[in-house]
Amino acid sequence: MNFVILIAFIGILGALAAAGFFMLRKGSGDKRSPNMARALAVRVGVSVALFLIILFCWWMGWIQPTGVPMSR
Repeated sequence: MNFVILIAFIGILGALAAAGFFMLRKGSGDKRSPNMARALAVRVGVSVALFLIILFCWWMGWIQPTGVPMSR
């Protein structure tokens, strides 16, 4: 499970870096490349997929929440 989360975070950061690169790269005129929008769409898609995978793993009982208890 840790491997899947690590790969997803690397993918999210990679897509964000690609969008930043496409945003800063000089294009023709004021128009931005559609590659920037595509990279941001990939980032959002990977983020949603990661959330759904974590939610599914919690529902199946493969992972358990930990942390500070809500009541004493």
